This record gives sequence, C-alpha cells and structure tokens, in this order.
Amino acid sequence: MTRVFIDGAAGTTGLEIESRLTGRPEFDLVRLDDAHRKDAGARRDALNAADVVILCLPDDAAREAVALIDNPATRVIDASTAHRTAKGWTFGFPELVGRDIVAQAKRVSNPGCYSTGFIALVAPLVRASLIGGGARLSCYAVSGYSGGGKAMIAEFESGAAPTAWRTYALSLAHKHVPEMLRHSGLTHAPLFAPSVAATHRGMIVDIPLFGVDAAKARDTLSWFYEGSKIVRVREFDEANLTIEHMAGRDGLELFVFGNAEGTQCRLVAALDNLGKGASGAAVQSLNLMAGLPEETGLRV
Repeated sequence: MTRVFIDGAAGTTGLEIESRLTGRPEFDLVRLDDAHRKDAGARRDALNAADVVILCLPDDAAREAVALIDNPATRVIDASTAHRTAKGWTFGFPELVGRDIVAQAKRVSNPGCYSTGFIALVAPLVRASLIGGGARLSCYAVSGYSGGGKAMIAEFESGAAPTAWRTYALSLAHKHVPEMLRHSGLTHAPLFAPSVAATHRGMIVDIPLFGVDAAKARDTLSWFYEGSKIVRVREFDEANLTIEHMAGRDGLELFVFGNAEGTQCRLVAALDNLGKGASGAAVQSLNLMAGLPEETGLRV
C-alpha cells in the first residue's frame, strides 16, 4: 500500500485529488486535522512519512515544502507552476515523456491545464514536422472559473462577477507560457490569449493554423495517441463544441477541423480544467508511480 500525503488538501485541486483516492485500497492517505494543517513540525513529519507527496500549494509554498523533505524515499508530485521547467523534475505528461519515465521519477511536475491542451496538440505535430519548430503560433482558450481558485470561485458563485466572460493575461505573460514553449518543441513562445467563462468547470484550447493539412494532422495525432485510454482523437459533427464537453471527466479529447481547400485548420482540445488539467493528471502520474494502470480510479 502506498502512503500518500496531499499538502494543500483543503484547496480545490487537493479536494479533487482526495475524492479520486478515497476508498481506494491501493493508497493510505496521510491526513492532518485543521489544528495541525499549518503546523510546520506536523507538516514536516507528514511530508517525510509519505511514499508520495502531492503538493497542491502556491508556488513559493511548494518550493518550501520540497525543502522540508529529507527522506530520500519520499517522491513528489507538484501541482503548482513552481517546477514545470525546473531541472531534475519530470514533466507529468506520460503520453509525451513516456509512462516508464513517469513511473520511475522521484520528482514529477503536474502540467498546467491550458498547457495540457496546447502541448497535446502541438508536440506530436512538431515531432512529425507538420508544424515547424520555428512556427509562431497563437492559442485561444477558455476555462471554467474553478481554475482561478477560491477567490474567483467565490466571486462567480456569489454573483459578484460583473460579466459572464472575461479575457485576461493581456500582458502576454501568462504563467503557463514557459512550459508551453519548453514541452511543445517550439523555439518561439506562442501568443496565448486565455479567458474565463461563467461555468464551474471545463476547458477548450484552440490553435488556428495556416498551411497545415487537417487530415494529415488528425492522422498524426491519432497515431501518436493510439491505445491511450485517457487521450483520444475524436470526430465531431455538431455545429458547436462547448466548454463543458469534458466537464466531470479525466480524459482529454482532441479535434482537428479544416476547410475544404486544405489551407486552414483548427486544432482543438477539450478537457476538464480540474480533471486532466489538474487533479486527474496528478492521479494518473500517481498510479504509474505506484505500479498501477494509469487510468485506475479516473473518470475517463
């Protein structure tokens, strides 16, 4: 049995991870009560007593937690942004970096929600030379408000949010861009335009392309993810693909739409920002690190 400590279990991501692990006989959850949750000594003990620690913390707190670990046997999955491009950390996207690599890793950094969709679409096409490594891409995306944490959730659910949709990161410096660049195989950072909608969960990531044949792109993605029980390439005949398409599920669905002339296409990823975009991805890596099938306990 694998002992797991979720540091930050009271947050949105931590609660979602705990819900996927509760009742599973493969895992023994190490819990701290409210009186000890912020006690440095109790946290240190829990961090070092666990076989696997999952960090659901702000970036600085995640770095501090890693520094508290002195047990060489303790392995870490970090759901924050802190280590996604850090040396010595494995990027927790098994479909791209290799399932065996994640299974053997000591330090795993969970991908961001937006970057999961972007990298899943772009990296296989760069590897196949359908997209040049030097391409300058734009990426448009919309997420449910749960991705903004407790403050944004409270704003939308209290009715205080002034609008049903907003764009943000207008400085073009969103925290997911470095990992999107590092793990996609591109040499130029994408122009990333994220937004948030008045729905609790769900996500669409959309990348428009010129000069890429949609059929070839779809075939390449289908080949790359063949056999995956979590990432699937789908056909879609409806007029609209909604943000809630994958809400409540831990899978990732990829679509390629093209014009009749074969000169334009749109790469689209649909996922749950709290599923494959956060908690589901952490549990997928945890399963592999525990020697289990990666989809165990997930809502695929």
